[in-house]
This record gives sequence, structure tokens and C-alpha cells, in this order.
Amino acid sequence: DPRGVPQASVNNWGPGFLPAVFQGVPFNAAQPIRNLARPAGISAEKDKASAGFLKKLNEQHLEKFPGDTELAARISSYELAARMQLSVPEATDISQEPAHILKMYGADDAENKLKAGFARNCILARRLIERGVRFVQLFNGAYAMGEGVGNWDGHKTLKTQYDIHGPILDQPAAALLKDLKQRGLLKDTLVVWCTEFGRMPTFQKGASGRDHNPAGFTAWLAGAGVKAPFTYGATDDFGYKAVENVATVYDFHATILHLLGLDHERLSFYHNGIERRLTDVHGKVIEGVLAS
Repeated sequence: DPRGVPQASVNNWGPGFLPAVFQGVPFNAAQPIRNLARPAGISAEKDKASAGFLKKLNEQHLEKFPGDTELAARISSYELAARMQLSVPEATDISQEPAHILKMYGADDAENKLKAGFARNCILARRLIERGVRFVQLFNGAYAMGEGVGNWDGHKTLKTQYDIHGPILDQPAAALLKDLKQRGLLKDTLVVWCTEFGRMPTFQKGASGRDHNPAGFTAWLAGAGVKAPFTYGATDDFGYKAVENVATVYDFHATILHLLGLDHERLSFYHNGIERRLTDVHGKVIEGVLAS
């Protein structure tokens, strides 16, 4: 997000139960990955020799401490960085995109630079998917960017905040789906658009915003393996609580894992002395949203 990162920053893209090498690589809207180019005065030969020497030292150290996954990840990261120097500049160069694509996403919007920044990120996401990147996450709504207008967490001034953030999100997100579909990418790409909770149907005391509501909110899926267009579940008339086809976050995760070809009941990781599932001991696949 051009406005910043979510709460907890880069910890959101850690490797979880996997080795450290699987942690995410954060991209930036203005300069997707910093320091890709060699410093002035360093030739390609010197750069290659330096990387090779560093790799040799790291591998010798890893032989002494074979259980150090952080070190193994560091070695892989250096190798990834070397490959990125060759491939990332081309992949992230959206100046190659035709004018009608920039316009479709809103990347040329001079009056709403935040929307233009998010639009560039959406184009970048599509370019990465085209080039075989298996997992791409877009984030919209920076944490703690200023009272009243900072993000989607509308406790005090919800309408004011959403009037700002809605236009930043809507056009680029819709364009991304359209673009994936017209390029034939949507049929084998699962798009998951979600948040961690909704908002209460009533104002908070003394404010024009609304508190958190985990009892009823919306997430949507598009693309590979899901029905479209299709609505699953409903809240009560007040919009407070899910009452029809109630699904939990565990169910949501189980369904995503199923669409990725993984059985959430069999996938487990040994951690702190026990086998842990990504859905804990809960969750069931939401069969009603799956394409036949």
C-alpha cells in the first residue's frame, strides 16, 4: 500500500510453520524492491565474485550449524537477490503497459495519487502472476496513518474514511479481475479478497463510526474453482450476525486450502511438541461455493 504497511509490519509476511526461506518479499509502490542495481564502481565480475565468496562462507558456517534455518534462508535469499537483479527490473517496469491498461486500472489518475499508487500495485500483481509467481498479496488500508482518515478501521468517522478509501480500492481491484480474465489467467488463479472482521450496524457512543463486528461480515472469492456470480450466506435483517449458511474463518481457510489442492485435516506441522493444523481442530470445506 502506498500509504504504509499493516500493524506488525513485515511480521505479517513471515514463514509461519515453514522454514525461514518461505517468508514473503515486500514490494513498494514507488520502488518495488530497493537496491537491485549494483553500486557505482562495482563491476559485474566483482559483484559475482563477492556473492560467490559470501555464499562459500555461509555454507561453511551452515555445515557447523545444520539446524539453523535462518542461515539457510539467508543463503537462499542471497541467491534469490541475484536472480532478482536479472528478472525483477523487467517484471516491475509498468511503463511497458499500454495507455488503455493504465487508464483501466486508474494508474494515470493525477488527481488521486493514492488510487494511482494502489493501481500500480494491482498491475504489478498481474505482471508477477503472468511470470509464474505463485502467491501475491495486495494490501489496502495502512495502519495508523492519521486520526479520522487513516484506514478502514472506522471507529470515529466511518463515512469520512470510507469516502476516501473506497475510490482508492474500487477501480484498481475491479480492473485486476477484468485483466486477469481477459488474459486467461483467472481460470487458474484464486483471488481471495477479505478482511479480518466487519463493522457493527450501529454507531459507537459519541462518534459517527462503528466498532468491530466478528459475528457477520463479507469476504469474496473469484477465479479458479469457485462459483460465479454467487452469494453464500446472509446476516439477520439488522446486519449484526450471520444466520444463514454460517461459516467460520476456519471454514474459510479450509476452503482456500482445498482449492489449492490441500486437505486441511491431513496437513499438519510439528510445533512445540504437537502436530498443528492450519485450521486448528476446526473447519470444514464450504462445499456450496465450489464450482462443479
